[in-house]
Amino acid sequence: MKTDQLPLTETIFYLLLVFSEPTYGYLAIKKIEELSMGNVRIAAGTMYGAIENLLKAEMIIQVSPIQERRKIYHITEYGRNILTDEVNRMRHCTQIFEEMGEK
Repeated sequence: MKTDQLPLTETIFYLLLVFSEPTYGYLAIKKIEELSMGNVRIAAGTMYGAIENLLKAEMIIQVSPIQERRKIYHITEYGRNILTDEVNRMRHCTQIFEEMGEK
């Protein structure tokens, strides 16, 4: 899929990954830190700005009722397609790197 969404930033990549399961913002911050082995730490302000952008781009949706204090988000089919395309792009880059290293 050719899209202007790629490449994803590291923050957006991890957010789409953790929102593959319904999750709220603070838990997503913790999951990202855990998945990245502490290499990626997202501040609350960055998190909620990124969530707004993902909602506008229709890559995630809010699945909790609007009036709920804790807002829960989940990836959309479009978001999952973008995430898959990014993984394939990175896999291709890694493959080229490995092939170049063998020469």
